[in-house]
Amino acid sequence: MGKTLLKKLFFILEKKERRFLFALLLFSIFISFIESFAISLIMPFISLASNFSYFQTNKILLWLQNSLKLPAFEILAYFGLVLLGFYLLRALLNSLYFHLLAKFSKGRYHSISSKLFSKFLHIEYEKFTQKKNSELLKTLTGEVYNFTTLLSSFLLMMSEIFVVLLLYIFLLCIHYKITLFLSLFMLLNAYILVKILSPNIKRAGVRREEAMRRFFEILTTNLHNLKFIKLKTKEKSIVELFKTQSETFSKANITNESLNALPRIYLEAMGFFVLVGLVVFLLLKNKSDLSTFLSTLSIFVLALYRLIPSANRIITSYHDLLYYRSSLDIIYENLHQNEENLGEEKISFSQHITLKNISFGYQGRKKLFQNLNLCIQKGEKIAFVGESGCGKSTLVDLIIGLLKPNSGDIYIDAKKLTLQNVKNYRQKIGYIPQNIRLFNDTIAKNIAFEDEIDEQKLHKVLVQANLSQYISTLAQGVQTRISDESISGGQKQRIAIARALYLNPEILVLDEATSALDTTNEAKIMAELYKLAHDKTMIIIAHRLSTIQHCDRVFRLIRGQLKEQKR
Repeated sequence: MGKTLLKKLFFILEKKERRFLFALLLFSIFISFIESFAISLIMPFISLASNFSYFQTNKILLWLQNSLKLPAFEILAYFGLVLLGFYLLRALLNSLYFHLLAKFSKGRYHSISSKLFSKFLHIEYEKFTQKKNSELLKTLTGEVYNFTTLLSSFLLMMSEIFVVLLLYIFLLCIHYKITLFLSLFMLLNAYILVKILSPNIKRAGVRREEAMRRFFEILTTNLHNLKFIKLKTKEKSIVELFKTQSETFSKANITNESLNALPRIYLEAMGFFVLVGLVVFLLLKNKSDLSTFLSTLSIFVLALYRLIPSANRIITSYHDLLYYRSSLDIIYENLHQNEENLGEEKISFSQHITLKNISFGYQGRKKLFQNLNLCIQKGEKIAFVGESGCGKSTLVDLIIGLLKPNSGDIYIDAKKLTLQNVKNYRQKIGYIPQNIRLFNDTIAKNIAFEDEIDEQKLHKVLVQANLSQYISTLAQGVQTRISDESISGGQKQRIAIARALYLNPEILVLDEATSALDTTNEAKIMAELYKLAHDKTMIIIAHRLSTIQHCDRVFRLIRGQLKEQKR
């Protein structure tokens, strides 16, 4: 597990993040030395405070007292003040370490979610279409947050391991027999805890991931179908479905939290048991008071006081790694996807688009097209009709370079469409879909779509898309903020048309683009589009005959083959 986990972790993190990680690990080793040194200072302090005679028998202490010309109690008082200062420094260093730990682990939410979002936008379009929106949302939100928790647990576990190792070495130097006995006892108990709890936590992690996936799926699907749910009056059953997944998700988290609390309770009880047992053992062995063992006993008490929380954090962190391991795997798999490696080569379109022997089928599915051929002339207006699901939109996605054929080639004029020039080709296309998603932003920014707003061009496309009258009724005009829910379907489609025209494309694609418009508005806009597109190539997917009546050619798609309809 460890090797694979580290391999995936280092793949996800960037080079500078890995350097930060190693720096934190080095800092944790330094903190571990400070912790061990802080505990080691207690033994001489207690020994000297309980027996001043050391100042008469120890040469170094005798020299120190003569040099300072101070009584023993005063020297010890100053030593105590130094100890207090040292412990204050230790506390500050620990606070700094935990701040850096939080900064690094929780700060990765921003960088990793950004990397994932960028990856989703840059993978091949076919792979993107195979992903569910709920799955993407779950990964970008829940899984990335869980990954930051896993990262924090990993760093905390490593730092506590260093603390335990150094304290263990120190205790071996103090009294190796007692230390070895305590080690065997505590390791046995830790092993019992891990063997009992780990499988349950791992299963809870699997249930959490599955419930979270269903949770997001139900959330996104039903919110998008709210009108249908209300009309069918199915609110209650949908709420129950949501509750079921929410409850499963909560139960998995309850299991994890409950089991993670057990190591602390168990180890604290065992620590107390060991401490009392050690005192009883020493009393029975020496048959006298323990004044001679006071300093040794004190150091073991203090060490146990520090070791038990460390052991608890190590076990808890290990269980967090098990519980959130699926999040690491999901992020790794998504970031491991190949991106489209698009070049910057230019391609001109002045004659025709030619599809030669094109075959295509989505991965794992039957082929939609087999040896399909088509030639679209520059400036030509063509339409594709056919039954729903026959592949019209897929064919258009091939023509506009979003999908890559399984076999066969697409030529723009005489030049083959490749990864090196498809980026430039896509920039020539204006696309108007049936289902439009608007940004929660102004009308102007929705039309310009991240481009700089050109007021003259904006006004022109508003007229072309028959939006001017609607805009005039708004107090803030084109600066009015809109969203998917705030305007009608017809207005959304007109904004989508304006967005496509704003680009001044060479190729205009209408994918059921006027389906939400009434007949009058459709006729106006289509007449305007045909007029505007006299020098543009138009590709239309439509069901209404009124939409395609001015097309040069109409093709019906039947069982993967194109049949031109006679006009």
